[in-house]
Amino acid sequence: MSDLSHPPSLTAPGDPATPDPAVSATAPPGDDRREIVGRSPNQLAWLRLKRDRTARVSALTLAAAGLVALGAPLLGRLTGIDPTDKFVGRLNDFGMPIGYAGGISADHWLGLEPGSGRDILLQLVYGLRTSLFIAFASALLASFIGVAVGVLAGWARGWLDSAVNWLIDLTLAFPFLIFALAVIPILQDRFYTEREAPPPAFRVALIIATFGLFSWTYTARLVRGQVISLREREFVEAARAAGAGTGHLLFRQLLPNIWAPILVTVSLNVPQFIAIEAALAFVNIGVTEPTPDLGRMIYNSIGYVASDPWYTLFPGLTIFLLVLAFNLLGDALRDSLDPRSTR
Repeated sequence: MSDLSHPPSLTAPGDPATPDPAVSATAPPGDDRREIVGRSPNQLAWLRLKRDRTARVSALTLAAAGLVALGAPLLGRLTGIDPTDKFVGRLNDFGMPIGYAGGISADHWLGLEPGSGRDILLQLVYGLRTSLFIAFASALLASFIGVAVGVLAGWARGWLDSAVNWLIDLTLAFPFLIFALAVIPILQDRFYTEREAPPPAFRVALIIATFGLFSWTYTARLVRGQVISLREREFVEAARAAGAGTGHLLFRQLLPNIWAPILVTVSLNVPQFIAIEAALAFVNIGVTEPTPDLGRMIYNSIGYVASDPWYTLFPGLTIFLLVLAFNLLGDALRDSLDPRSTR
């Protein structure tokens, strides 16, 4: 008779032990009995994400970029250099930095900007902070609008659902980048004349509002489909039968079950906004002087690519690594939250 005090082994005899991430076996030392501990879907997603090497490298890269951006004022105090300081005395008669590789030295680790003489490292660090702030603020605004519209469209029925769908389709018909190129100068001219220079904060707020108001459609369509698939599920019907109101059903029953695709959408919107903001600055419609910006650094370096390629390399490489790390982390996050996805 088999000993029922010992549960059967979870692996075949002779096979290497491969622990299941859904359970964990715990037992006191010297005791053969194992206690099976279940894990929630959120815990399983976190375990899958931690085991993904690409996700770890991407997260560390983004964490380092975030710390550098937040520590920009500290770096300025340590070096004693302001991003707007101009070291024209270290430029030659042609406006080019004196020294090796664009003026790299112990005082200026990445050299100086040709023509202006500003420190490239301080411009890069403060420009990184500007790009990340605009991208995150725009992604949060677009996600908030998209979730609100998507929940309304998915929960409503009849003419309201049709009207919201028509609004989503109409907004999707606008080419976003071309629309941003047109609307930002028009709105600026609405509040400021040609002789008045708008403050940098106004242009930053205008860019964030433009990104958020015309990039919510994909989130809204995704959330709408999720709400339609969940509103007739048993747990929603049970809550409705128990007397739960519309607010409880939306915020306590539906939204907690669709946070995963919303989070993935936010993580994929951020690199998109970083690239678009840099593109707007490249055509001189983005952030204005004297606010540092990565895209404008590339725009200013066009005339010096042959003589000082380092000036173009540093901001371009920073944008490339940011967008790549965010995209890889977004893909890893999607795979960890959806175990049925094909890796």
